[in-house]
Amino acid sequence: MLKKLRVALALLFYVGITLLFLDFTGTIRFWLGWMAKIQFLPAVLALNVVVVAVLVGLTLLFGRIYCSVICPAGVFQDIVSHFAGKVKKNRFTYSPENKKLRLIILAVFIVFMIVGLNSIAILIAPYSAYGRIVSSIFQPFYIFINNLLAKIAEHYESYAFYEKDVWLKSIPMLIVSVVTLVTFCVLAWKNGRTWCNNICPVGTVLGYLSKFSFYKINIDKNKCVGCSLCTKNCKASAIDYKNYSVDYSRCVDCFNCIGKCKKNAISFSHLPKNNSTAETTDSNGNGRRKFLSVVSLFAVSTAVKAQHKKFDGGLAVIEDKKIPVRDVPLKPAGSISLKNFSSHCTACQLCVAECPNNVLRPSNNFSTFMQPEMSFERGYCRPECTRCSQVCPTGAIEKITREEKTSIRAGHAVWIKDNCLPLTEGVNCGNCARHCPSGAITMVNSVAGDDSSPKIPAVDAERCIGCGACENLCPSRPFSAIYVEGNEVHGEI
Repeated sequence: MLKKLRVALALLFYVGITLLFLDFTGTIRFWLGWMAKIQFLPAVLALNVVVVAVLVGLTLLFGRIYCSVICPAGVFQDIVSHFAGKVKKNRFTYSPENKKLRLIILAVFIVFMIVGLNSIAILIAPYSAYGRIVSSIFQPFYIFINNLLAKIAEHYESYAFYEKDVWLKSIPMLIVSVVTLVTFCVLAWKNGRTWCNNICPVGTVLGYLSKFSFYKINIDKNKCVGCSLCTKNCKASAIDYKNYSVDYSRCVDCFNCIGKCKKNAISFSHLPKNNSTAETTDSNGNGRRKFLSVVSLFAVSTAVKAQHKKFDGGLAVIEDKKIPVRDVPLKPAGSISLKNFSSHCTACQLCVAECPNNVLRPSNNFSTFMQPEMSFERGYCRPECTRCSQVCPTGAIEKITREEKTSIRAGHAVWIKDNCLPLTEGVNCGNCARHCPSGAITMVNSVAGDDSSPKIPAVDAERCIGCGACENLCPSRPFSAIYVEGNEVHGEI
């Protein structure tokens, strides 16, 4: 019964989180957006004390339930391992904990987060790694199927579906996602939870917490006959049946061992320490002190811390627009500042997957690698859209209302004289001024006092909100005559 309950809950969370990243309509987030906000690392970075306290409490009560039920990366590896078990049964063996490797990786992860090298640290963050896999690899197939259904529905004069562009947002991130997916699959197929118990920083922190959990897997040596089925089915390689012991820092409470034991020698229960046959810390308390120091360091560190569209309205093939070089990258309204965004963002790609206007895409810069930034080759950031702020689980993009967004100055437009069509082609334009939602652009005479001179845009930077409508809708090619620079600190009109 315990295993069935665990599997049911794990599938519920796994399907829900996967749908969050697949859905591009924005409807799923109203029902399941909370699933992203209860992930451990995003909750810590968002300083969500309630969620962190609940997750820590669950771990101290039941052990690593989070890793086997809530974490999508962990559940995905369990699915791969399940199918591997169909090919070869009873395939696991006990192996001692590689404590040095786990602590070194955790220490490096914490140091990188402290010094601001989040772009490297987040490569092994479990929730974000899975999010990138879904966003980069699974979502294009999902959209392709949607578009196929849309064509079929349209044939029968039904508009229950609508087509969505399938485009490659970032080649470097796609490569990282493929490598991560292959690594997950290979390690899970061969050795179950190898990634979670050797590399994952969240698994290490919760693993040492679970040593002190109230309920644990316990082996009754009076009933055990030494058949070793528990060890052979422990995907965490945490059960030493010869010594009747369990490494609780690696046990993920999958309950496979309970189901396989034919003598009912294994239970999930609380036993007094002097009666327990399970692993304990050393008598002088060094294990507990080491754990507390690691958790303290982790808590302190986290607290401190285009593709080009070729069709214009589907009417005519035009020259591709090129992405301008921005001195300051553009971050969505609600980010507060570049520093706040980079220190909180785990590059999970949920905001990228949710963006309806194809404005957000992963950065290819080393310092902000895979963290989202705005660019306007395929659309612009509509003032009424706040979906990225609604779904961000870490606080990198704070939740804002539509009214608040219209007054946030995330960037400012910059006019490029040499690209402007009224001056280069001698034609009237004014596209940028016509479509500016904040009225920050007005058309003025290029020669003061000469009403016959071509009209050119004048930008009021204090009124510009950095939405990119001017850059996106500028007809100049290959570079727009007006583009948006980011503001390091977002202001207000």
